[in-house]
Amino acid sequence: MIGEASFYGLYVPWLMLLCGITLAVQWFVRRALGAIGFYRWVWHPALFDTAMYVLLLYAVSNVASTLQTH
Repeated sequence: MIGEASFYGLYVPWLMLLCGITLAVQWFVRRALGAIGFYRWVWHPALFDTAMYVLLLYAVSNVASTLQTH
């Protein structure tokens, strides 16, 4: 997935689009984890959120790559 996407004439890198999608997904995951009280068991919430963002970015990029090849 090397290249750019045209967004109303503005060329943005694919990674930037995937980061935006991942940010939205992480917001929903954080809300769900906060609602069930998961963060009471987490030692360092900011570090956990950063690691979760990286893992979600990996998952979103794999899904996008799979969808692009089909």
